[in-house]
Amino acid sequence: MINFVALIKNKKMDIIQLKSGIYSLINQIDNVELLKEYYIELEKIIQSGKSGIWNSLSEEQKNEVLLSYAESEMEENLIDENVVMDKYKKWL
Repeated sequence: MINFVALIKNKKMDIIQLKSGIYSLINQIDNVELLKEYYIELEKIIQSGKSGIWNSLSEEQKNEVLLSYAESEMEENLIDENVVMDKYKKWL
């Protein structure tokens, strides 16, 4: 699989590669509700002609967001729900 995050960080992706990378990430999501949320957000971005808060971020911040997202998709980075709930139950 192509390392899209590395390509994005090095600014070596053209529009076709970017679209392919986005499709590849979305294609990995099987949660219908999550897909609906992404759809709504993408639709808002396209309709506004701007990417809202995204444009207010520095390049470093944008890279961090993209890297964080990619890392969140890696199985080894996932934390069991019970572990999280136990850790934060006093605030719930």
